[in-house]
Amino acid sequence: MNERVVEILVYIMTEMRRNQNVSSNLDLLSSSLIQKGYSESEISSAFSWLMDRINNEPEEVFEKHGPAFRHSVRHLHEIEKSVISVEAHGYLIQLHALGIIDEFDLEQILERGLMLGIPRVSVEEIKSIVAGMFLASEEGSRGGFFLLNDDPTIQ
Repeated sequence: MNERVVEILVYIMTEMRRNQNVSSNLDLLSSSLIQKGYSESEISSAFSWLMDRINNEPEEVFEKHGPAFRHSVRHLHEIEKSVISVEAHGYLIQLHALGIIDEFDLEQILERGLMLGIPRVSVEEIKSIVAGMFLASEEGSRGGFFLLNDDPTIQ
């Protein structure tokens, strides 16, 4: 899954939160995404991820009152503030509010952002991290993004 699929997920979830009837007309939503320049395979990947999420956690995806914020927002530590850009933090808040990531994912993303070793983590780096996490979770290795298996005796 790449960064563009994450963008599509944000768009779909935003539209679903904004207009509850949009889920009944996914063809219209898909056409809108094609007009925005996304490929059919990217759109299909996003819908596939979303349908898998709906099958596993339907109450989280379709909450009537928006995201499960629990009336709090994670504040960044001073070190995190020095590395994570304001825009990237805002994007993380948006992903969480839309239900695309949970609290555990948020912590993992922040940790991975700090581990990049770059002076400033932007929205694009966050999208890459999120896409990598989704790919890892699709392969059944949630949280194993940095794990390298060089030992042939470990399966």
